[in-house]
Amino acid sequence: MLVDLGSVPVGQTVGLVLAQDPAPPPGKGEEFGKASPVGLVVLVVLFLATILLVRSMNKHLRKVPASFDATASDDAAADASPDGPVAPPSDVAVTPAAGSRSGDDPPDGATRD
Repeated sequence: MLVDLGSVPVGQTVGLVLAQDPAPPPGKGEEFGKASPVGLVVLVVLFLATILLVRSMNKHLRKVPASFDATASDDAAADASPDGPVAPPSDVAVTPAAGSRSGDDPPDGATRD
């Protein structure tokens, strides 16, 4: 429902248009567009999930060392073994890392003629 304003100043026209109470859309009642208790439940669940995720992240971050630099104990352990790195036991099969192979490459262990 619009009001015939005739010759009214622009400021007053804008004020009247903004002051009008719009009717709800057809087929919708007074409660259309208003919050419901379901919205409150969704917000509370999201808030609780956020709290749990932050607590879990803090637990994991406490386990992270303050620095990733090599420490004196790591250097001493490396110096203690005269042979360098320890080889895996002989009963463990060590295979090369799988890489991309073209169709022209021979299979593992085969030689090219």
